[in-house]
Amino acid sequence: MPYTEIRGNSIRVKWWTGQYKLDDGGKPTTTKLYGSASKNLDGMPFADEDEAFTFGLDRESDVRNHRGRRAATPINMADYCDLWFKGVSLRSNSMLSYKSRLSAVIRPYWAHSAVDEITPIQYDAFRKFVQAKYSHNYAKAVLGTFKMIMDDAVVKYKYREESPIVEQKRRGLYKKKQVRRVKRQLSTRSVHQLAQNAYYVWGFAGWTYIWTIAFTGLRPPGEMFGLQRGYASPYWPASEPDAELRVEALQRYESLHALRVQYQTYRVDKRAVLAAPKYDSWRTIVIPPFLHEMHQALLASHDQPWVFLSVQGKPLLSTSFKNTYWFPIRDGAEERASRPRYERWARPELPAVEEMAGEDIYRLRHWHKAKLDEPGDIPRVAVEERMGHELPGVEGTYSEVTLAMEERIAGYFQRVWEKEVVGAGLWTPTFPMSLPGSPANPAPSLFSGLPILEYE
Repeated sequence: MPYTEIRGNSIRVKWWTGQYKLDDGGKPTTTKLYGSASKNLDGMPFADEDEAFTFGLDRESDVRNHRGRRAATPINMADYCDLWFKGVSLRSNSMLSYKSRLSAVIRPYWAHSAVDEITPIQYDAFRKFVQAKYSHNYAKAVLGTFKMIMDDAVVKYKYREESPIVEQKRRGLYKKKQVRRVKRQLSTRSVHQLAQNAYYVWGFAGWTYIWTIAFTGLRPPGEMFGLQRGYASPYWPASEPDAELRVEALQRYESLHALRVQYQTYRVDKRAVLAAPKYDSWRTIVIPPFLHEMHQALLASHDQPWVFLSVQGKPLLSTSFKNTYWFPIRDGAEERASRPRYERWARPELPAVEEMAGEDIYRLRHWHKAKLDEPGDIPRVAVEERMGHELPGVEGTYSEVTLAMEERIAGYFQRVWEKEVVGAGLWTPTFPMSLPGSPANPAPSLFSGLPILEYE
């Protein structure tokens, strides 16, 4: 409803224009934008508040019925996709994902359509096409991106009066919504088989890599590739560059082993960089003694700043990780005989891990979450913070992770290892040889020195 106000000798009326204020990213906020006037259409001051109020009612009627709104010049979907992409400001990985969805699916499908000509029926046909052709997760991502660009076409760029995506109550044949991928039960023995396969594919680094994801929940590949020596438990928190955090952590983790999730690493314009973890989820993760000993042995066997190196001793970011490492670890591989000058070429036949068939290595992070939930006495705030998530609502505001909670997690995971791996008599490898210590071998670098990607 409009409202009037007396300003000196004049009467002013204000009404909602049907629009909302945009934030710095061009997205609408909840703040309404109002129009105002102190004169009628003839240019005469309002005689009284009733005339001003009626004038405001007429303007709101115009808004509701889309009268008097100047439409933007029609634009082709291909050109609009380019325009929309230039206006998006996200992290490099997210930008690459959006660019891929636009280039691979959205632009080709709508290449000959104008933005304002797309109808709800045409959108339904597009939705069915995408859902039939692509996996559930990818189809969901593509349709989500399309919804964003259509919403912006209405609110930000004014190329449409309303979105062609009509959300209505369910009609017709009921079909249960798939909210998550169906998971196979993943046993500790299967995780062990992955680690054993990784050992034969990749050496002790592979063995430790699998168990690190399984018992810390670090996100692969970014957080795992980006774990540096100075943030691993054999060195941290004494090696922490931030003096305030170092003092606090040294006191808190005096009797516990912990690593710090400070960065992930990926490529931007073909250059390796460090960036903040996903969702800026910097966190400290306590680890059980057995995992600390693995990291200690692994780091003693090389002098590079990265915790995990490739078979050739290079950063994992330089590898084709899925093809070279993950697929033979997960799907098994035939026996390989030795080759001259290639000591690490030979390996036994590797069995496929059936429970992981078709799964990404990220599934181990889900296994970690399930293990945290199993005992039932680990507080939710400690579980979510360990996973790099924020606990929503009042519970998240007033809850905090205490040292006792972290001690419980470290002790619990140590018992899981001793019972389900060592106690079950499962195979474990010998630790690698440490590098010889001498004045000729300087102390290893704790940090990579890669440029840090900053965001405004």
